[in-house]
Amino acid sequence: MNKRSIATVSLSGALDEKLRAIASAGFEAVEIFENDLLSFGAGPREIAKLCKDLNLEICAFQPFRDFEGMPEPQRSRNFARAMRKFDLMQELGTDLLLICSNVSPASLGGIDRAADDFRELGDLAAKRGLRVGYEALAWGRHVNDYRDAWEIVRRADHPAIGVILDSFHALAPGFPTRAMASIPGDKIFLVQLADAPKLELDILSWSRHFRSFPGQGDLPVGAFMQAIAATGYSGPWSLEIFNDQFRAGSAAQTALDGLRSLILLQDQLAPDWPKLVGEPLAPKAKSRGTGFIEFAVNETKAGELAHLFSQLGFRKTGKHRSKAVERWSQGKVELVINSETDGFAHSHYVTHGPGVCAIALDVDNAGLAMQRAETLKARTFYQPVGPGELEIPAIHGVGGSLLYFLDQAGKNWDTDFASIASDASGDALLAVDHIAQSMPYDEMLSWLLFYTGILDLKRLPQIEIADPRGLVQSQAVINGDQSLRFVLNGSSANRTLPARFISEFFGSGVQHVAFACKDIFATVAAMRARGAGFLDIPDNYYDDVEAKYDLAPDVMAQLRANHILYDREGDSEFFQVYTHIFDERFFFEIVERRSYQGFGAANAGIRLAAQAREVRPASMPRV
Repeated sequence: MNKRSIATVSLSGALDEKLRAIASAGFEAVEIFENDLLSFGAGPREIAKLCKDLNLEICAFQPFRDFEGMPEPQRSRNFARAMRKFDLMQELGTDLLLICSNVSPASLGGIDRAADDFRELGDLAAKRGLRVGYEALAWGRHVNDYRDAWEIVRRADHPAIGVILDSFHALAPGFPTRAMASIPGDKIFLVQLADAPKLELDILSWSRHFRSFPGQGDLPVGAFMQAIAATGYSGPWSLEIFNDQFRAGSAAQTALDGLRSLILLQDQLAPDWPKLVGEPLAPKAKSRGTGFIEFAVNETKAGELAHLFSQLGFRKTGKHRSKAVERWSQGKVELVINSETDGFAHSHYVTHGPGVCAIALDVDNAGLAMQRAETLKARTFYQPVGPGELEIPAIHGVGGSLLYFLDQAGKNWDTDFASIASDASGDALLAVDHIAQSMPYDEMLSWLLFYTGILDLKRLPQIEIADPRGLVQSQAVINGDQSLRFVLNGSSANRTLPARFISEFFGSGVQHVAFACKDIFATVAAMRARGAGFLDIPDNYYDDVEAKYDLAPDVMAQLRANHILYDREGDSEFFQVYTHIFDERFFFEIVERRSYQGFGAANAGIRLAAQAREVRPASMPRV
């Protein structure tokens, strides 16, 4: 099984912090990035000992820059510099030096000239039992294509000289990968992996700021690895990521995401590369929507939230036999209000204030979902259950909240509730349409990998939304039949509504839940009759809608009167309305879809501006 490795440049922090995070995540090997070593307070022998104590193999030291094709006296100086690095490598206990293609304006072209340089360096390396790998940078001055790098290695014809293949440098410029299959596996000294979103940027800036782990971007990393598989390569898979979000984030979380990406990539390749299979990854369980959503509140807020639920047409259908927990129902929507003074929900309330502490997902096989989540290093959750109570498998999700897995065996999750009879004939809300979670921008890629790796969700294109106080990035993930939708929102600006939610909610979490209905006008009218209020939308918006779309006068009148937002894509239509924010924490959305697939992105800026007018100014203290 190929060892899993990561370059220290991929993580934030000092070198020892990076190494501990890498080992804790479960990697077997590491590339030491030169700048990490140069800026660290301990010498290479101490680093070697730390790696040994952490059971980490140092698979490479990198990068050595601007080596091949230099005129004198730079050429002689480069060989002297290489000897110093060989000394350092022997102290580190690694045998591989990564040399990237020359970018110096002083460098001279010519494949044979470069091959001669590497052949001579190979002799020097071999005397010490060391190896040198050559990597084509996509912006190299004379060599920017892995095929040229391989030709230089081939002509050097030295056992200590091999090629290093990097998925970003091959895929970002659009080079074909099929030529890799002709490279002997033993001449590939290292394979480096990185993904990236598709961006209209120069390739150097793209590489230095926006690389991501496999599965987080748009490059065909799987096809790259399938080409590698044909070579018989048996060395490490090493992640080398340059990403501003990762540099600002937690080293431990970044390392964990990296390992998770390699496990997922291994699973993707297993049919064509059976030797990679270690611990098999359970197939994704099929999701079928939301089982229930649990809110953690105190006793006072429990009454206020129950009042809001009743205004929205929910009925109290159950009361826990021994705990301060209530069940509220409407259509296929199940909501739980938990005002217990101990247990997980109470801890969540103390830490975050009122809000969603758990989401139960309906899946076809909870055991498979749990097994897959555990293999992908999700943090599992267990808490004592009372006599006769159902133990539901769960993992920690966004902001430390819980994701429960409910299958047929868990459908009796509500057996601990004493049933309260109610009339369901007036149900207007049908199901949970989507759940929106706010998080720091630098966590979005992490949670994207979490959701798409564990669940049968695919990501939609990321979009930008204009908040009155900055930009918000929004990323939706949905399952096949669209019965389960999550929307991940993040912002680097600290005064946007999602950013304020995070700071005042003390972390990431659910900022709003959207419910689907069949007739939004009748639904909202009934809610208003029960005392519900909705976000105020300015007349300017409706003037624009009227000018943009040929809507009947009575439809326009109902939109205005009920503060309902409207969007159209082709022949499909979308209607949406928002409640006021509950306790300045979270809110609800009511939507009607008429063959519409999106989330009303065109209206998001209008909604955010309207909410900004309602919320307490950021500088005003909470009373």
